[in-house]
Formats: sequence, structure tokens, C-alpha cells
Amino acid sequence: MSAPIGAHVLLVDDDPDLLRLLSMRLTAAGYRVTAVESAEAALSHLAMERPQLVLSDVQLPGKDGLALFDAIRAKHPSLPVILLTAHGTIPDAVEATSRGVYTYLTKPFNGKALLETIGQALALGSPSNDSSKGSTANESWREAIVSRSNVMAELLAEAKLVAGSDASVLIRGESGSGKEVLAQAIHRASPRASHPFVAVNCGAIPESLLESELFGHIKGAFTGAVANHAGLFQAANGGTLFLDEIGDMPVALQVKLLRVLQERVVRPVGASQAIPIDVRIMSATHRDLDAAMAEGEFREDLYYRLNVVSLTLPTLAERREDIPLLANHFLAKLALKYNKRVNGFAPEAVKALATAPWPGNVRQLHNVVEQVSALATTPLIPLALVQRALRVPSVEVLTFTEARLRFEREYLVDLLKLTDGSVADAARLAGRNRTEFYRLLQKHGLTPGVFRADGPVAE
Repeated sequence: MSAPIGAHVLLVDDDPDLLRLLSMRLTAAGYRVTAVESAEAALSHLAMERPQLVLSDVQLPGKDGLALFDAIRAKHPSLPVILLTAHGTIPDAVEATSRGVYTYLTKPFNGKALLETIGQALALGSPSNDSSKGSTANESWREAIVSRSNVMAELLAEAKLVAGSDASVLIRGESGSGKEVLAQAIHRASPRASHPFVAVNCGAIPESLLESELFGHIKGAFTGAVANHAGLFQAANGGTLFLDEIGDMPVALQVKLLRVLQERVVRPVGASQAIPIDVRIMSATHRDLDAAMAEGEFREDLYYRLNVVSLTLPTLAERREDIPLLANHFLAKLALKYNKRVNGFAPEAVKALATAPWPGNVRQLHNVVEQVSALATTPLIPLALVQRALRVPSVEVLTFTEARLRFEREYLVDLLKLTDGSVADAARLAGRNRTEFYRLLQKHGLTPGVFRADGPVAE
């Protein structure tokens, strides 16, 4: 794991030769090093300047390394401490990890392992120490995005540029990769930041209600419309409307959305007058829209309206150096939720998280950290607990849209099996007309003839 450039490390050891060697090694690795020979000197330095990590020998004259850790924890509870221990003091160091010491290294130690451990501890220690350019105030727009990877840095640089314009943005990325979080960050960095950010999942709202939700309706427009209802376009007026899973929007509604984008007015369902709107559109999808256009499921003219600027979020597997940062960020929040006193993950647990496949991306990582937070009984999350959480089938990784599509297909297959491939009978059982039922079969690529006892029949 790469070090944050210029991260400040406080070294504490009463062996001048080892202190010199460690200082040279860490300085060469890009760290800023302060070296002292006693716990008392370390505490004096801490009173003047807070480093980002403390690396201390256990055996010291006067206060030992464990007493130093206790003093640090009392005033700086989030400051990571690594202990260096000789064979005889290993039991003390092991006991110290249960009290919150990040980890310990036995002498003689491997130089590469030392640098890796320091890098991990710094990553877990303070996401706010990210070496982003500009002041904290200038970076507040992206405070919800925890990252240190180059691939995310490049994406965020593009996002910051895009934010200054009013161009429509299409965000691509796998489910759970954080598309809405990125859209919110772009909104916060834009001139519209003081106005509403409104998000709608186009695949989660029934087709019959989506038009009313987007454009509004007037009283009496349809059964159940007992009052005027301002749609989400009006709710987002002056700000940003985020259309999540735009690829799941029904084609008939795509036509109406295109008209709104062209004319900059909305006409509520049942209304005779159009209402002017000033809204920036951002949209997102995990679907291949090029394939959807080829199949006639997504309008090409709407695609080019939405895709003025395209941003693609990497999968979590493509930004593995961010995993310890994200895990620690989630742990800090979830520990409060579950009222647990946890200080971080054991080094082996961090390695397990960093090497897991993560098909559900950041959402799945959050779910895993939530599970270990709820079950934690020690200040340091052990490897066994992380392994247990990773082995749990990730049902929750499915989005609502994905779960609905899976249910739809399985339901249709069961109906066709039950009716021996008869569309008329299956549609009757489903309470749908044959035309609508055929559309559902086409949507899921199902051929009724396959389910007939006498084999496929040409229709």
C-alpha cells in the first residue's frame, strides 16, 4: 500500500542505531520522520505537533511503550500506534492489541513488511489525511467519497470540471459502485448546490405511477388523484434531478422525458397548461445502453440528450487500495450505530477485505462491515469475523430492480411450465392481456414453444 506523501511518523526507540536505520528507511519511502529516544520525549513532541502514526519500541527507559500507548490513547484515540517488540515482550504486545494498539512487529523485522504495515495503519487511521489538492473547504464537495486511489482521483478531477457546467451527465457503473454518491458530489460542486438534489430510481417505481411521479398530476386526473401533486421535476426546480437506472425507463415514457428536456417545460398528468422548469439532469445506469438501443429498448435521441458527458465509476476490485479506507470509514459510523467500542481491523482482516472479489462493490463492503460491527466483541475486528461475513450469501447486494427482474422471469417460467406453454392460459392466470404478456416474454427472452410437451412450435 502506497504511503501518503509526507505523512508524519513519530519514531520512539532507545537504540540510536535502530532509530537511525528506521529513520533512513522511512524517509526514503517518502515519510516525514521525527525520532526520539524515550516515551517522555515522544509525549513532549505530541504536545506540540500531532503525527499521523507512532512507531514505538515496547522496552524504553522510564515509561515503556505500553504506558506511552495508554497516554496517547487518552488524548489522541484515533492516532494509530505500532509497537516493536523483542521475543520476551510478545505477550505484552499481544495484550496491547486487544486494547487498541494497531499491531506489533517482532524484532528483527522485515523492512518490506514494516512499510506495508505502516501504509495500512495510515490508511485506516485517518481518511481526512488524504493528499488531495486544495484546501479542506475546496474539497468539501466530495467529502462523502472516501478514496485515495489514482483511478478515483482521475474520475473526481473530471467530475469537478463537469460540475461547473450545466451539461447533462450519464454515470455508468456496476450496481453498488456509488453512482448516486458521485451525482450528489457533482451537485455539491456545481452552481446549483444551494438548490434541491432530487433522486428517483426509474426501475423501482411501477410504470403506471412513474409519469405522475416525474411530471406531477392534477386533482381528478385518474382514480386516486385526490389532490394536485407536484412532480419530481418541479421539486428539483433550480437544482438537479438524478434519474437512477434510466435504462429501465419504459419506452413510452422516454418519449415524454425527451420532450421535457427539449422544451424545458413539464405538463402534469391531466393538466392543460405546461409549467416551465430549470433543472439539470444527471442519470445513471448499470445496463449496456448501446445494446438496449440496438434492441429498441432505449431511444437513441434520448441517449444523446442524456449522454453529453459520460463518467464511469470503477468497480471496487479496480480500486483495491481504497478498501481499507472505506472499511474504516464505515466501521467508524457503524460502531456508533451499534454502540460498539471498536478501533479498527486486525492486519489479517484488512488483508482479507483487500483481496476479496466484491461482486457487489461498495454496497457489499458496507454490508460486510455492518455485520462485523454488529457481532464484534473485541476492540480490533478479527480475521475470523470478516471471513464469516464474506461467506454469507450476498442476497442484499441485489438492487430492487435486479431482484424484481429475477422474480419476473422466474414467475413467467413457472406459469409457462404450468400451462404447457399456452400464452392465453398463462396470461389469464397472471391477470394480464395477451399483448402485455407477450411483451413481458419478449423482455425476458422467453419462447412459449419451448415449454410445450410436444416441443417447440413455430408461431
